[in-house]
Amino acid sequence: MFKKILVANRGEIALRIQRACRELGVQAVMVYSEADREAKYVKLAEEAVCIGPGPSALSYLNMPAIISAAEVTDAEAIHPGYGFLSENADFAERVEQSGFQFIGPTPESIRMMGDKVSAKQAMIRAGVPCVPGSEGELPDDPAQIRRIAKTIGYPVIIKAAGGGGGRGMRVVHTEAALVNAVQMTKAEAGAAFGNPAVYMEKFLQNPRHIEIQVLADKFRNAVYLGERDCSMQRRHQKIIEEAPAPGILRKLIEKVGERCVAACKKMGYRGAGTFEFLYENGEFYFIEMNTRVQVEHPVTEMVTGIDIVKTQILVAAGGKLPFIQRDIEIHGHAIECRLNAEDPYKFTPSPGRITMWHAPGGPGVRVDSHVYTNYFVPPNYDSMVGKIIVHGDTREQALARMRTALAETLVEGILTNIPLHRELMADAKFMAGGTNIHYLEEWMARRTR
Repeated sequence: MFKKILVANRGEIALRIQRACRELGVQAVMVYSEADREAKYVKLAEEAVCIGPGPSALSYLNMPAIISAAEVTDAEAIHPGYGFLSENADFAERVEQSGFQFIGPTPESIRMMGDKVSAKQAMIRAGVPCVPGSEGELPDDPAQIRRIAKTIGYPVIIKAAGGGGGRGMRVVHTEAALVNAVQMTKAEAGAAFGNPAVYMEKFLQNPRHIEIQVLADKFRNAVYLGERDCSMQRRHQKIIEEAPAPGILRKLIEKVGERCVAACKKMGYRGAGTFEFLYENGEFYFIEMNTRVQVEHPVTEMVTGIDIVKTQILVAAGGKLPFIQRDIEIHGHAIECRLNAEDPYKFTPSPGRITMWHAPGGPGVRVDSHVYTNYFVPPNYDSMVGKIIVHGDTREQALARMRTALAETLVEGILTNIPLHRELMADAKFMAGGTNIHYLEEWMARRTR
């Protein structure tokens, strides 16, 4: 086991990793920008290093500063959390070339899964079900592009090979609009991701977003930890997640989970990862793999009892997975609400000083947050300030616990999306389960203040 790990992230995930290190008896070095000087995990740290000013380009995305911080503190490994440099293959490579262990997959795995075309090809080879589409990058010839679209059937979606987070995508309903849409998406992809390659897929009309959590070690052992339903999204950003997914047959989950495990073994995957799927009419369609810990990992931890972050660290230190597939059991139901510092109606960011913070408690309630009374939420980063996670024996009990937890939560001084969550927990269709990825935006369009 490592003696010292540098945590190359901020916010609630930095605190989450710090806690996992404490449980393992490992010292955690926390890095922070000048804007995050007041963060809870910095105040709690045995060792903390300022890596630059507020803008993330000058701090959390500054590879030399992070590696220098690891060098001066004698850290042995670097945990990237999620976001920032967590899926940057060049960073993983530089970390390992500098003599540190990267707590995550190999740079080769990150590179393969980061390019959506190569990721899809790898999944097809491994037998993971994929959305019908082009076999690879779209050619330049307009006639060929039209032929591919005709074979797939309209509507189609054009996607950037290097895209993610809902960016670099365009839906096309007619042949007349096709070639222009491909050219525009290529130009946007080149500007946004430095890679103009695009591919085409069938556009599914009303799918759900279901993902499978996997863990693997360097000895080609791998398991899946059930699934999460992440269909409650606004602008492709998840707001509520739950496990297990309501209304999907266990045999279907087992079938796709086993394929994901086989894919991990085939490509020699190491660490935590998530296979993301669209699910429609009883069929799963692979869309991408996230080669890191996810924001929503706590719902899986609550239903399996497995600490995903501690397992990431154990595996990175060269250990074997401490369990096999038949040890994994799903108990009850868990729901997570992301708490964002934003106007709950206009969704504009609401940074500023929190004058009152009161977190909920009680049976089956977990709060992952780095904030506290008098904490200043900086304007430089993502608006998420925490997550409320609840667990119950049934989905109905979990919903009741979430309603109680949200009623107890008090945040003053800034605006948050808590009113939105309170409304959704009382929404009849969400309570029934199984809403699709468009439901939240359609619901918000009908919503009145």
